[in-house]
Amino acid sequence: MIKKVFNFLDKDISGLHKAAYILGFSAFLSQILALLRDRILAHTFGAGETLDIYYSAFRIPDFIFITVASIVSISVLIPYLSQETNVEKTKEFMNEVFSVFLVLILFISVIVFFFIPKLVPFIFSGFSADMLEQVISLSRIMLLSPVLLGLSNFFTSIIQTRNKFFIYALSPLLYNIGIIIGILLYYPLWGISGLALGVVTGAFLHLIIQLPSIYKLRFIPKFTSHIKLSRVKNIIRLSLPRTLAVSSSSLAILVLISIATHMKEGSIAIFNFAYVLQSIPLSIIGISYTTAAFPMLSKISIDKKSEFMRQVGITSKHILFWTIPAMVLFFILRAQIVRTVLGSGEFSWVDTRLTAACLAIFAISIPAQSLILFFVRGYYAAGITKRPVLINMFSSMFIIILVFLFKWVFTTTPILLMSLGYLLKIADISDIQVIILPLSFTIATIINIFLLYFFIQKDFQYLSKDLSRGFFQICIASLIMGIVAYFSLKIWNNVFDINTLVGIFLQGLLSGLTGIVVWVITLKMLDNEEMNVITYSIRERFRK
Repeated sequence: MIKKVFNFLDKDISGLHKAAYILGFSAFLSQILALLRDRILAHTFGAGETLDIYYSAFRIPDFIFITVASIVSISVLIPYLSQETNVEKTKEFMNEVFSVFLVLILFISVIVFFFIPKLVPFIFSGFSADMLEQVISLSRIMLLSPVLLGLSNFFTSIIQTRNKFFIYALSPLLYNIGIIIGILLYYPLWGISGLALGVVTGAFLHLIIQLPSIYKLRFIPKFTSHIKLSRVKNIIRLSLPRTLAVSSSSLAILVLISIATHMKEGSIAIFNFAYVLQSIPLSIIGISYTTAAFPMLSKISIDKKSEFMRQVGITSKHILFWTIPAMVLFFILRAQIVRTVLGSGEFSWVDTRLTAACLAIFAISIPAQSLILFFVRGYYAAGITKRPVLINMFSSMFIIILVFLFKWVFTTTPILLMSLGYLLKIADISDIQVIILPLSFTIATIINIFLLYFFIQKDFQYLSKDLSRGFFQICIASLIMGIVAYFSLKIWNNVFDINTLVGIFLQGLLSGLTGIVVWVITLKMLDNEEMNVITYSIRERFRK
């Protein structure tokens, strides 16, 4: 029985949409677990000191993982693995990369372990001495996670090249299960340290699920001291641009968290809750399509520019097809989403409203974030790294500039902050500075996608006429959907008791479904290509 289950999970998946839908469904399940995780955290602790400490402790280990693990990232290794046909040479090369990575990540983690007491007070300067001590303790425990996740990332590159998307898709599920174990089991035993141990457990499960596939592929890496520096240098040279890009993004988030330590208690937790909620469509749509398309783009020779850009155009249209309506629904239904997912126990009404306001601002950037992921991977697949790196670094620096600018402007001219609060229906809350964080992120992200889109047309001579037509159709349909969903809220408000979990859930669900039905009808009336393809596929599936 176990063997049959594993053989099913180890199946090869070919085709962009099939792989994307499998990854999307898995991402959906993973996000359900993530929402359950956040609901338990919000219910147990509320947006306060404990979660501020917990989320802050993530930042340094996460920065190490993002920067060092980029050496063995999918973006760097998959193009090489896709093009190399000699199995023995591939194994020899992967052994070298594995050995260098393992030594490097262990070395950096050990160094950081001893320097964390100096780093934490500098980065999180707004915390009290007691909070800083707890951040240091949790960060040291979590330093195991970048090592485990980095190794898992390395194995993922091998597995994805063989189109084994099921195993890859399971990893985030297990990661969230590990964190939930930490909250429910470890925390009652060991206090706040148990939350950090849950993160390590999740990272371990993320790694262990990869091993059966690696074993079956006979691709288990071995530590070797016989390293050809020229080949390793080439990988580092290829990974360096991506390292700079992702580390600059992580640094920008770190700065936002650092500034949040000087805001009201719970600001870090509110920012993180909103960030996770807005990541749901990003994970289900943006990451799924990007992950599915990347191996295919890597296998297309750059000489076949028309075929390459045809695939880029198809994937971009499908990403926009799903993310634009997601953006509208998340904006309109923000209060219902936050109240359903987080609104219980210690999570107060003020926490709920501030999180909903942050989610509304984040939601505006959902299509941009999804396309950025895909466009950057497209550049990497084409062997062009400099352009997306420079754009991403500029965007990250702009986030930092904007957050300091907004903080100064809103402090010197508080009427501007209150006006924004009025639009988001939080003007009566005494301290709403936390909305500066998602506002800076969203504006910089939109600038980022405009720059990437401009240069993609320039670098690949991509004609965007077909994409523009689909974009405007989706925008019109999504706008009508948003209006219908908004007025539906008022109708269902008179039907359900929105002071209960069931009532607020049904109000949001039925309003959203009503809007979606109108969205589908509008796109059919506009003869939208993506909608026609989807309805044809569904019809054929039922016919079979």
